[in-house]
Amino acid sequence: MKYDRKTFLRVKKLTQLLQGKSYMLIVMQDNPDPDSIAAAVALRKLANSIADVPCTIACGGTVGRAENRALVRYLGLKLHRCSEIEFEKFDLIGMVDTQPGTGNNSLPEGIMPDIVIDHHPLRRSTREAELVDIRSRYGATATVLLEYLKRAGITPEAQLATALLYAIRSDTQDLGREASKADIEAVTFLYPIANKRMLGEIQRGSVERGYFQMLAEALKSARVYGSCIIAGLGAIDNPDMIAEVADLLLRDDETMCTICYGFAQSKMLLSVRTCEPDMRADRIIRQIVARRGTGGGHQTYAGGQIPLKSDAKSEITKLEKAICRKIMRILGLSQNQEQSLVQSRPIGR
Repeated sequence: MKYDRKTFLRVKKLTQLLQGKSYMLIVMQDNPDPDSIAAAVALRKLANSIADVPCTIACGGTVGRAENRALVRYLGLKLHRCSEIEFEKFDLIGMVDTQPGTGNNSLPEGIMPDIVIDHHPLRRSTREAELVDIRSRYGATATVLLEYLKRAGITPEAQLATALLYAIRSDTQDLGREASKADIEAVTFLYPIANKRMLGEIQRGSVERGYFQMLAEALKSARVYGSCIIAGLGAIDNPDMIAEVADLLLRDDETMCTICYGFAQSKMLLSVRTCEPDMRADRIIRQIVARRGTGGGHQTYAGGQIPLKSDAKSEITKLEKAICRKIMRILGLSQNQEQSLVQSRPIGR
C-alpha cells in the first residue's frame, strides 16, 4: 500500500517520542464526535501498549449528541475539561481529529503538540509538531489510527474495534460520504471484531425530552431559499445539535445545501452541509467566517466558529444579522425566495 511505508515510519517516530515519557495528554475537538473519541482512545492504546505511558484525554466542551454520549459510556471513558488541565505536567501532547489554531479545540495558544493526527486539510502551524500525519483524503481519523495499531502489531479488542468502526461509519455516513479505499478496508477489518449489539445500542442512544423541543424549534426557524435551507438555533446548551440539524435538513429531497448556526461557549458555531459537487462546504464556511473566525472541513461537510466580543443580546443579534446577510450574498440567495420549511396548520379532529 502507498501509505504502508509512511505508516511504518510514523509508528517508528511515535515509538521514539513515547520512550522515556511519563504522562501524555490527548486533546480532541471541543465537542468531540465519534471520530475524535475513537481516535483518542486508539492513540491511548498505542501509548499504553508501546511504552506503558499513561494518558489523559481532554476536550474543551461537552459531548452532547446522544450517540456520542452512548459511545463514551460504552468505552467507560473519563473525559477531562481543557480548562482544568495543567498542561505543564505533561511531557507529551497529542492531538487527534483537529489541529492547532482551528478554533474547534481548546489547546492554549503558544503550546505546540508533539503529535498531530488528523484527516482535515493541513494547517501551516501544524508542521511544527514532531509527528504530523494529515490524510485529508481519508474519511476518518480513526482509519489512520487503525493503520498505526496494525503496524504496531496490536489487534484492537472488541470495545476499541466497535468504537473505531462506529467512528468510520459515522464520519463517512456508512461509507457513502467521502470514503476512501482505506476506510472501506478498515470497516472490513473491524466488522468481525466489533460488538454488533453495542453498535446498535450506540446508534439508538436515548435523548432527554428537551431534545425534541430543541428540534421542533430548529425546524420552525428553518427558512428555505430555493435549494438551500438556513436554520438558526439561538442560544443552546448542546452544540452538537447544530451539526445534527444540518444533517437532518439535507435529507429534504429539494435541498442541495444547508447551513445551521447557534450560540454556545461564547461563540457563534456554524455547520454547512452540501450534496452538490459545485458547492464545496469547506470553501463556503471559510468565506462565511473570513476575518471573523475560523472554519474548515471537507467537500460536503464543514464547520466554523466566530468568537463573540460579548454575550450581550445586542452583540449576538448584530452578529447574527451580519452573518446571515453574508450567507445570502455568498450563496446568491434572495430574501424574496424565503419560505418557512414547516408550515403551521390547525390539528384536525
